[in-house]
Amino acid sequence: MTDAADADVKYRVSNPAYAERVRASFGRQAFMGFIGAEIAEVAPGAVEIRLPYRAELAQQHGFFHGGIVGTIADNACGYASFSLADAASSVLTVEYKLNLMAPAAGDLLIARGRVLRPGRTLVVAQADVFAVREGREKQVATALATLMLMAGMADEPHDQSTPGNKSLGMDGTP
Repeated sequence: MTDAADADVKYRVSNPAYAERVRASFGRQAFMGFIGAEIAEVAPGAVEIRLPYRAELAQQHGFFHGGIVGTIADNACGYASFSLADAASSVLTVEYKLNLMAPAAGDLLIARGRVLRPGRTLVVAQADVFAVREGREKQVATALATLMLMAGMADEPHDQSTPGNKSLGMDGTP
């Protein structure tokens, strides 16, 4: 992962409490808890997510399922981007492309996300995903994502039933 001191020079941190904010937001993602993913490292513009192997996460050949690989790649890009957002903003994935390069065979998946270009409205991020087997990492996927900075959108659960809230509708509009 990028050294935090190097990342501070490369990217402007808008929120000094970014690491705590990233960890708290990640902790609210029920799906990440359900699959057993953990956020291991946070630096400005970079995160690392780890996911231990379980048979429930595998496809028919026993490898991590491609959907699981894509999920942690998307989250790594998202939280790398979120680490640079100000305290009154959130992020949402607009699109991502995932290249599966090898079967995800191992005891652990590691997704390392990093921001490539922080913009005012859109952020471009990349994640590389590695399977760890017998202590050795093998890259199994890479993802490129575009994320939207949502100014004024608090990073908290939104109650869809409360009139006047700033929740997004199913079509992505307030």
